Amino acid sequence: MKTPPNIKDARIVGPLTVEIDWSTGETLRVDLSDLANPPFDALRNDEFFAKMQRDDWGHGLDWPDGLDMGADRLYELGREQAGLPTASEFNAWMQRNDLSLSGAAETLGMTRRMIAHYRTGSKPIPKVVGLACKWLEVERSKNHAPKGGHA
Repeated sequence: MKTPPNIKDARIVGPLTVEIDWSTGETLRVDLSDLANPPFDALRNDEFFAKMQRDDWGHGLDWPDGLDMGADRLYELGREQAGLPTASEFNAWMQRNDLSLSGAAETLGMTRRMIAHYRTGSKPIPKVVGLACKWLEVERSKNHAPKGGHA
Protein backbone atom coordinates (compact mmCIF):
# COMPACT_ATOMS: atom_id res chain seq x y z
CA MET A 1 0.00 0.00 0.00
CA LYS A 2 1.59 3.30 -1.07
CA THR A 3 0.22 5.63 1.61
CA PRO A 4 -1.94 3.65 4.01
CA PRO A 5 -4.41 5.42 6.25
CA ASN A 6 -3.13 6.29 9.71
CA ILE A 7 -4.56 5.00 12.95
CA LYS A 8 -6.07 7.91 14.88
CA ASP A 9 -7.16 5.84 17.88
CA ALA A 10 -7.46 2.17 18.81
CA ARG A 11 -9.17 0.39 21.66
CA ILE A 12 -9.69 -3.21 22.71
CA VAL A 13 -13.38 -4.11 22.49
CA GLY A 14 -13.26 -7.86 23.05
CA PRO A 15 -11.03 -10.91 23.06
CA LEU A 16 -8.49 -10.41 20.24
CA THR A 17 -10.68 -7.63 18.82
CA VAL A 18 -9.63 -4.03 18.31
CA GLU A 19 -11.74 -1.11 17.13
CA ILE A 20 -9.70 1.38 15.12
CA ASP A 21 -10.48 4.95 14.12
CA TRP A 22 -8.77 5.73 10.81
CA SER A 23 -7.59 8.94 9.18
CA THR A 24 -10.14 8.17 6.43
CA GLY A 25 -12.97 8.82 8.89
CA GLU A 26 -13.82 5.12 9.08
CA THR A 27 -14.07 3.12 12.29
CA LEU A 28 -13.42 -0.57 11.72
CA ARG A 29 -13.29 -3.57 14.04
CA VAL A 30 -10.45 -6.00 13.48
CA ASP A 31 -10.63 -9.56 14.80
CA LEU A 32 -7.10 -10.90 15.23
CA SER A 33 -8.14 -14.39 16.38
CA ASP A 34 -6.95 -15.96 13.10
CA LEU A 35 -3.35 -15.01 13.91
CA ALA A 36 -2.43 -18.28 15.59
CA ASN A 37 1.18 -18.68 14.42
CA PRO A 38 4.27 -17.25 16.12
CA PRO A 39 4.93 -14.51 16.95
CA PHE A 40 1.26 -13.50 16.97
CA ASP A 41 0.23 -16.45 19.14
CA ALA A 42 1.40 -14.28 22.07
CA LEU A 43 -1.73 -12.15 21.52
CA ARG A 44 -3.85 -15.01 22.89
CA ASN A 45 -2.58 -14.10 26.37
CA ASP A 46 -5.17 -11.57 27.62
CA GLU A 47 -2.66 -9.65 29.77
CA PHE A 48 -0.25 -9.35 26.85
CA PHE A 49 -3.01 -8.33 24.41
CA ALA A 50 -4.21 -5.63 26.85
CA LYS A 51 -0.82 -3.90 26.54
CA MET A 52 -1.61 -2.86 22.96
CA GLN A 53 -0.69 0.69 22.01
CA ARG A 54 -0.97 2.78 18.87
CA ASP A 55 2.52 3.68 17.67
CA ASP A 56 3.54 7.34 17.86
CA TRP A 57 2.85 8.04 14.18
CA GLY A 58 -0.32 5.97 13.73
CA HIS A 59 1.45 3.54 11.41
CA GLY A 60 0.53 0.46 13.42
CA LEU A 61 -0.23 -1.17 16.75
CA ASP A 62 2.52 -2.23 19.14
CA TRP A 63 2.78 -4.78 21.93
CA PRO A 64 5.68 -5.54 24.28
CA ASP A 65 8.85 -7.27 23.08
CA GLY A 66 8.72 -5.56 19.67
CA LEU A 67 5.58 -7.27 18.40
CA ASP A 68 3.70 -5.00 16.03
CA MET A 69 1.24 -4.97 13.17
CA GLY A 70 1.28 -2.34 10.43
CA ALA A 71 -1.61 -0.03 9.64
CA ASP A 72 -1.79 -1.26 6.03
CA ARG A 73 -2.49 -4.86 7.09
CA LEU A 74 -4.90 -3.82 9.86
CA TYR A 75 -6.82 -1.58 7.46
CA GLU A 76 -7.07 -4.34 4.86
CA LEU A 77 -8.23 -6.85 7.51
CA GLY A 78 -10.79 -4.42 8.93
CA ARG A 79 -12.33 -3.66 5.53
CA GLU A 80 -12.28 -7.32 4.53
CA GLN A 81 -13.96 -8.41 7.77
CA ALA A 82 -16.58 -5.65 7.37
CA GLY A 83 -17.43 -6.93 3.89
CA LEU A 84 -16.02 -3.81 2.22
CA PRO A 85 -13.85 -3.78 -0.92
CA THR A 86 -10.09 -3.80 -0.34
CA ALA A 87 -7.13 -2.55 -2.35
CA SER A 88 -5.90 -6.11 -2.96
CA GLU A 89 -9.33 -7.15 -4.29
CA PHE A 90 -9.41 -4.07 -6.54
CA ASN A 91 -5.91 -4.87 -7.86
CA ALA A 92 -6.92 -8.48 -8.49
CA TRP A 93 -10.02 -7.27 -10.40
CA MET A 94 -7.85 -5.01 -12.57
CA GLN A 95 -5.43 -7.87 -13.29
CA ARG A 96 -8.16 -10.42 -14.06
CA ASN A 97 -9.72 -7.99 -16.51
CA ASP A 98 -6.38 -6.83 -17.96
CA LEU A 99 -7.10 -3.19 -17.09
CA SER A 100 -4.58 -0.38 -16.81
CA LEU A 101 -5.27 2.68 -14.66
CA SER A 102 -6.75 4.39 -17.72
CA GLY A 103 -8.76 1.30 -18.68
CA ALA A 104 -10.21 0.91 -15.19
CA ALA A 105 -11.00 4.63 -15.05
CA GLU A 106 -12.83 4.48 -18.37
CA THR A 107 -14.66 1.28 -17.44
CA LEU A 108 -15.89 2.69 -14.12
CA GLY A 109 -16.41 6.26 -15.33
CA MET A 110 -13.89 7.66 -12.87
CA THR A 111 -10.61 9.56 -12.97
CA ARG A 112 -7.24 7.84 -13.21
CA ARG A 113 -6.26 9.55 -9.98
CA MET A 114 -9.16 7.99 -8.06
CA ILE A 115 -8.36 4.55 -9.50
CA ALA A 116 -4.75 5.02 -8.35
CA HIS A 117 -6.00 5.86 -4.84
CA TYR A 118 -8.17 2.74 -4.76
CA ARG A 119 -5.33 0.60 -6.08
CA THR A 120 -2.91 1.74 -3.38
CA GLY A 121 -5.46 1.83 -0.60
CA SER A 122 -4.79 5.51 0.10
CA LYS A 123 -8.55 6.17 -0.18
CA PRO A 124 -11.31 3.78 0.89
CA ILE A 125 -13.15 2.06 -1.94
CA PRO A 126 -16.87 2.81 -1.71
CA LYS A 127 -19.12 -0.23 -1.54
CA VAL A 128 -20.85 0.87 -4.77
CA VAL A 129 -17.51 0.75 -6.63
CA GLY A 130 -16.85 -2.77 -5.34
CA LEU A 131 -20.33 -3.82 -6.47
CA ALA A 132 -19.79 -2.23 -9.89
CA CYS A 133 -16.55 -4.19 -10.30
CA LYS A 134 -18.34 -7.45 -9.47
CA TRP A 135 -21.23 -6.64 -11.82
CA LEU A 136 -18.89 -5.74 -14.68
CA GLU A 137 -17.04 -9.02 -14.24
CA VAL A 138 -20.30 -10.99 -14.33
CA GLU A 139 -21.39 -9.14 -17.47
CA ARG A 140 -18.04 -9.82 -19.15
CA SER A 141 -18.28 -13.52 -18.35
CA LYS A 142 -21.79 -13.64 -19.84
CA ASN A 143 -20.55 -11.99 -23.04
CA HIS A 144 -17.66 -14.44 -23.35
CA ALA A 145 -19.63 -17.58 -22.49
CA PRO A 146 -20.20 -20.02 -25.33
CA LYS A 147 -23.63 -19.64 -26.88
CA GLY A 148 -25.99 -22.59 -26.92
CA GLY A 149 -26.93 -24.19 -30.21
CA HIS A 150 -25.66 -26.69 -32.71
CA ALA A 151 -22.08 -26.93 -33.85
